[in-house]
Amino acid sequence: MALEQQSVIVLPGYMNSGVGHWQTRWEARYPGFSRAPMRDWDHPDCGEWCATLDASIAAARTPVLLAAHSLGCLTVAFWAARHASHYTLAKVAGALLVAVPDPAGAGFPADAAGFDDVPMRPLPFPSIVVASTDDPYGGVPFSQACARAWGSRWENIGPRGHINADSGLDDWDEGQRWLASLA
Repeated sequence: MALEQQSVIVLPGYMNSGVGHWQTRWEARYPGFSRAPMRDWDHPDCGEWCATLDASIAAARTPVLLAAHSLGCLTVAFWAARHASHYTLAKVAGALLVAVPDPAGAGFPADAAGFDDVPMRPLPFPSIVVASTDDPYGGVPFSQACARAWGSRWENIGPRGHINADSGLDDWDEGQRWLASLA
């Protein structure tokens, strides 16, 4: 199914996604894409972010796809393992999880609360974990371990940094195809 016909919840990470970020570009391009309205992008709280994600999914009128980046990926994992209701879990058709950060790694935001002890159990919906070989916030071994534990397909896009606006992906066609494949 084409992305034009999908309901997609966009989940940026720490400090939100700016103008040149692929998430922002997708949201501007497709009418069914909407950003989860986190109260505080600069001081993420896992429980609060999970509650916001749950409310966003509950409000959707159709099944949704999740397009998560960085801390948004961890939010999806925590939400699915500890915060989701059966009703909201059933509404998720799949998740694209891009640039999973390692809470024990260098550079993890000190302002992020409750993201330690990442749930390492299968997600109850199809998912794809996308990693870069030179991501300063989450290495290949960590993203591979998450993909295995979550039952996700793992994709390596080579040296693209944190797979954000600085990565030069523009509309990131390959990412759009992966997201569409989950519908």
